Amino acid sequence: MPYIVTFTSHAARSFRKLPRDVQTRLSPSIESLKEDPRPPGSEKLKGSDNAYRIRVGDYRILYEVRDRELIVCIIETGHRRAVYT
Repeated sequence: MPYIVTFTSHAARSFRKLPRDVQTRLSPSIESLKEDPRPPGSEKLKGSDNAYRIRVGDYRILYEVRDRELIVCIIETGHRRAVYT
């Protein structure tokens, strides 16, 4: 059963502010989270039970997986220098 991908309001705003070519590169990775919320290369974030990150070049997608509701909630998207602050 596929997961539903949602964005927090902050994540949606930060995604829209990214350059169009970066949005195009990140979109397939975000869409693939519907089928596999923990793809190879994803890493669990320290300090949280269900938060993960995936790398797309120099950009990161931080997200939470809610298995009971079948939801992947994107928390943050951005360049690796700025996404963890």
